[in-house]
Amino acid sequence: MHSSKRMGQYPSLISVKCFMVLVCISILSSAILASGHPLTLDYYKSTCPTVFEIVRKEMECQVLSDPRNAALIVRLHFHDCFVQGCDGSVLLDDTISLQGEKKASTNVNSLKGFRIIDRIKNKLESECPGIVSCADILTIAARDAVILVGGPYWDVPVGRKDSKTASYDLVRENLPGADEGLLGIISKFLYQGLSVTDMVALSGAHTIGMARCVNFRARIYGDFEATSGKNPLSDPYLSKLKSICPATGSGDNNITAMDNVTPNLFDNSFYHTLLRGEGLLSSDQEMYSSLLGIETKELVQKYAEDPVAFFNQFSESMVKLGNIRNLDSFVSGEVRKSCRFVNT
Repeated sequence: MHSSKRMGQYPSLISVKCFMVLVCISILSSAILASGHPLTLDYYKSTCPTVFEIVRKEMECQVLSDPRNAALIVRLHFHDCFVQGCDGSVLLDDTISLQGEKKASTNVNSLKGFRIIDRIKNKLESECPGIVSCADILTIAARDAVILVGGPYWDVPVGRKDSKTASYDLVRENLPGADEGLLGIISKFLYQGLSVTDMVALSGAHTIGMARCVNFRARIYGDFEATSGKNPLSDPYLSKLKSICPATGSGDNNITAMDNVTPNLFDNSFYHTLLRGEGLLSSDQEMYSSLLGIETKELVQKYAEDPVAFFNQFSESMVKLGNIRNLDSFVSGEVRKSCRFVNT
């Protein structure tokens, strides 16, 4: 848990050295990733020209039936790209010969939306069998999900292949945790070739996200009052959170919105929540409240004040996220017939 005292601590010399090493790794990783086969906007122009239309129509149905489906798909995409790159590995089920990523502690009871991707895949297999990868489907669907709840548009380069492997262990190592410190989270983004600016912008997707009690319990019974300045206006909100998430006992999987003002609208309200010190997750609030977060605090303030700047940067950062590569998949990857299983 990040107490207010911890937020005020400065990193040790060892932490700074480790941080700089990760910066160097990130630069090297970016250079390596750039050397892979390029993704293009017209990859399916001749082989499956209706791919974008099919994905969009299915996402329209899914978001219309439940706006929360938009956040499910965006989260799936993020969790996919941070483990082995954007290769559809997060979609694989466990088999006798393969351990998937779905049951890793960070993902279990957290990731949903797999059936939505299955539905899109089935439609595309009927229209263009064996052509469109699950990795591309998820990337396109994430873009459409954001648009359908009021967010920005961006072009999605395509041409990804699906991996034949998954990495249970990398889920824990690569994905940021809800109670993780600011420097730790920054280092994980840098490792993926993403900047601090990308991190703050991409965190803005929490404006449509939901969080489980197990991921915000320590926050609401810890330094929530300190970061919100013990504001009486925050008391009803904190009381509501505590009723959803008891301090002890059951309730780990109870959920609530990370943006309690406009939870089904993609806007910049999330950043206003951080300015009030009411961020639901410690990892989010640290971007504004941590003494180490000089750059992140300025970005939070910027996106709170300027929704256009947020939308522009979010679009740019989502393209960068979607371009994180698994180079192995370009050599030995495939187009799965079912997103849940490697082809036999």
